[in-house]
Amino acid sequence: MATGFGVSGLWLYDQYTRQTYDQWQTDISRSSISLGELVPVAERDVLHPIDHPRWEPAALVTWLSERSPVVVVKLTERVRAYPLVVLLHHGVVNDQIGEWAIAVTYCPLCNSPLVYNRRVNGQVLRFGTTGMLRNGGLVLWDDRTHSWWQQLTGTALVGAFTGVALQVIPSHLVGFEQFRRRFPEGWVLVGDETLPPMSYGRNPYIGYDTSAQPLLYSHLSDQRLPATERVLAGVIHGQPVAYPFSVLARRRVINDVVANWPVVAIWHSGTLSALDRGKIDESQDVGSAALFSALVEGRVLTFQQRGGLIVDDQTGSVWNLFGEAVDGALAGTILQQYPAQPVFWFGWAANYPNTDVYREFWPSFSPGTANS
Repeated sequence: MATGFGVSGLWLYDQYTRQTYDQWQTDISRSSISLGELVPVAERDVLHPIDHPRWEPAALVTWLSERSPVVVVKLTERVRAYPLVVLLHHGVVNDQIGEWAIAVTYCPLCNSPLVYNRRVNGQVLRFGTTGMLRNGGLVLWDDRTHSWWQQLTGTALVGAFTGVALQVIPSHLVGFEQFRRRFPEGWVLVGDETLPPMSYGRNPYIGYDTSAQPLLYSHLSDQRLPATERVLAGVIHGQPVAYPFSVLARRRVINDVVANWPVVAIWHSGTLSALDRGKIDESQDVGSAALFSALVEGRVLTFQQRGGLIVDDQTGSVWNLFGEAVDGALAGTILQQYPAQPVFWFGWAANYPNTDVYREFWPSFSPGTANS
């Protein structure tokens, strides 16, 4: 029942549980974890979720720098960008894109931007933050059953939805100018229609992404990588994988095979950290990365960086950071994107302890027969 806070933490947890039925309608008799794993650190919705998003055309946005990090979601022709400078202060954006009800979420402690389908068993859920942590990351709640969900995994831990996993929606974390250049007609989240205007752009976690120790979490059992190493991480056909940014930044392109499926990880510079300097637009460029299937029309492609461009060996086509062929024989082709996202290693490893970590000097991938 360790909480990471010692005696005082246990007292706080005890005080919290005594008030459970006053604050929640959560069925705590249904749980996949020990309730002692939950660490209360703030009031519910201390990060007030955005429920009525306010938008601005990308072409008119002047308050973001070119490399300011934004989460890009493309589910219809109307492409949207959710700046981390906004998400940092809200945690959750409950949004609707056409028929898609989505939750755009961000945990600064795990540095985990994830987008989920809010529709579960025919119900559209609204999400907010519980004020509790588990495995060093945010725990969310839904408005229908008050179940508690791990933000990084999208899985319900306690309550009526225990064991249910939200569908992950693939997204891109890129610099604002990279988004605006590719989607000039796109829209940018600027706040909530019903909330007072907020001053975004400040980072309350100064220097966090170069810290050796995560905030409010000390159970660092998997030390294959530094705790706050950025990794591109996802679960591919049942196998959790992680690609360290330290390797990605050197290689730029990694051809790999995960669970017998060919994949390619692509890294680009041009995205700032949200957890470095006090003013995000003055932070270091940490780049961004995405993971794609390397299987196109039954053929396995391999990729490399050539002259600053991403090119496939089989056709010489040129590809961008969104997995789109922009020139060559395959122009117009779009690689299938896997739901993998940049996160801090400690958060990912705590939730997926059987993760395969890519090692730079493993034997290189050789294309061959792949699953189809």
